[in-house]
Amino acid sequence: MIFISHFAQAAGTLLGLAVGDALGAPLEGLPPPEKKVTKMQSGGIHAVSRGEYTDDTLQAMGLARSLVHCRGFSPEDFVSRLIAGFEQEPAYYGPTSRMVFSLIREGVRPDEAARIAHIHNKGSRTNGSVMRGPPIGIFYSPPAVRETSLACSALTHYDCIAGECSVFVNRMISEMCRGTSKMQAFCRALDSCESDEVIERFGDFHAWPLEPSLDAVLSTHCALAVFMGSETFEQTLVRAVNLGGDADTVGAIAGALAGAHYGLVAIPHRWLVDFRHTGQVLAVAHRLWAAADRV
Repeated sequence: MIFISHFAQAAGTLLGLAVGDALGAPLEGLPPPEKKVTKMQSGGIHAVSRGEYTDDTLQAMGLARSLVHCRGFSPEDFVSRLIAGFEQEPAYYGPTSRMVFSLIREGVRPDEAARIAHIHNKGSRTNGSVMRGPPIGIFYSPPAVRETSLACSALTHYDCIAGECSVFVNRMISEMCRGTSKMQAFCRALDSCESDEVIERFGDFHAWPLEPSLDAVLSTHCALAVFMGSETFEQTLVRAVNLGGDADTVGAIAGALAGAHYGLVAIPHRWLVDFRHTGQVLAVAHRLWAAADRV
């Protein structure tokens, strides 16, 4: 397995995540729209501007920059970047990450903060660690994805199921960025999965209803099922965000998967024009690709 000689898949992954986030942001927390959304819009519960991203992209970009800066995963460096992003846009963050970051700012150790948030919220299998994780798939070769994905997830999400969902997505991205087909990447991610619940839901993804909630398993299942059942990048994202619910995160995860498979060239030009940070995301993607494990 050889990493591709150009960065189309790496750029497609990171920009696909960001575009999916921005496309779904105005639909977050709402029922499916009556009229199908196919272009960037403004509005929603956070009153986002057209083409603006949320914490999904903010966290993923922080992870990408950290991987480049440290030449690998550094929990300390990444946590500092997460806190900086949280202070920039706290309203976007979900219940698990919001509490963890608030506790860390008060001086609580990250591992203890994650445990406290898990107890206080009566669980932590939300999808924040899944949506931010795709840079791991770009940076690391498939055998190295699992350990880093779990460690990255555990910084905020004490529940190991959130980590297993992150591993699944990142493994598929790592495989596709290194030339593996969509179906083969899916099969390898499934074969290497160590959670019976994730295997049951993802292994027979067409048999389950699509529930775009904050739950890591349910939202990741939505993104995976839509991606596996679509034939283009655009079709994937339009289907993903129009589910409503946690539309920005389902859009971000589906966009990352589709970008890794179809590449940068498949992202519709009109979305790249309306998205406010195309140049910034491409620049980070290029640095991440240049530093990535090439095997």
